[in-house]
Amino acid sequence: MKAKKLLSAALALIAAGALCSAQTEQSQVIEGGGTGPYKSVAIGDKSLPTHMIYRPENLKAYVEQNGPIPVLLYANGACANNSLEMSRLLSEVASWGYLCIAIGPYMEMPDEAFYNQWKGVVRGWYPETKPVAIMGNGERLTPYTEAELAAQAAEREAAQKAAAAAARKNKNKKPVVTVEPFRTYARQLLEALDWITDQNGNDESEYYHLVDLEKVAAMGQSCGGAQVLGVAHDPRIKTCMIFNSGIGEMSMSGASKKSLANLHTSMLYINGGTADVAFNNANGDWGRIADCIPVVKISTLDGHHGTYYEAHAGAFAVVARMWMNWQLKGLVSDSALFMNDDYEKTFYPQWTFERKNW
Repeated sequence: MKAKKLLSAALALIAAGALCSAQTEQSQVIEGGGTGPYKSVAIGDKSLPTHMIYRPENLKAYVEQNGPIPVLLYANGACANNSLEMSRLLSEVASWGYLCIAIGPYMEMPDEAFYNQWKGVVRGWYPETKPVAIMGNGERLTPYTEAELAAQAAEREAAQKAAAAAARKNKNKKPVVTVEPFRTYARQLLEALDWITDQNGNDESEYYHLVDLEKVAAMGQSCGGAQVLGVAHDPRIKTCMIFNSGIGEMSMSGASKKSLANLHTSMLYINGGTADVAFNNANGDWGRIADCIPVVKISTLDGHHGTYYEAHAGAFAVVARMWMNWQLKGLVSDSALFMNDDYEKTFYPQWTFERKNW
């Protein structure tokens, strides 16, 4: 009951926030604001406390030069409630002229926290297909050694024994009831879209008439990809990007293979190849997507972690912004990455590209 009250309070807070004008409370520049022509900033907005915003710092200047800005809705890997893992990618994409709204409240994302998180992820999922992994800070990563893996196993075993001993000691004590931390859900992507829609129509908002609501993309990493599939039926979403993910035979985060029947717009899948735990799921989705839905599927050699830990999120960030440049902004030249065999062989010779229904 207590958990339900907390959830109701959170939803009420979201609803109340949507009626307020945007109000930037916190901000930071990540990795120099990206490599694009519109230096980006990451923002925490008082009227949307459940999300973090990445956008060009001078939004009005972007709009004056290009017209209203397109939107990217982002769902995190592990369905986590913060966008730390993809903060470099989202900052980079924003610098090319996109308003990115990610699930998870504002948090400071210094280099140390970012690289410490990715160091463990990359080493734990190190793909044999990749000879070297170099982080954005220049650090070279290798897989865990046998000695390190043995030490980790011993640490887990010791923790299990300690937990069992504590349970025996406290078996007659009344158990302490704890409330699970607030988990993310697919609907938060649409709540972000509802919020920016309200802000775009609010003449007291800094986003008033600056947003192109006809150009909206949804993107998710891993579990976040399932969340995207869970809301992909919404007609306001014009294209979807499923990174290191796929639903396959699973049911997860409100999505299942039945969700694929509700797709209505172009789809991009990119995975880390056979070393990616989501590789088979992505291939399963590929076979089930209807013949009326245009799809591109890219398989790399990067494993489940992609290139997000590299400087400015590496090639995966390039794929994301070039896909949106083509699908949302109509920049046909950027379609070469997805449709031109010669371009693909020249610039990404180790990747495999598949496309259908174009």
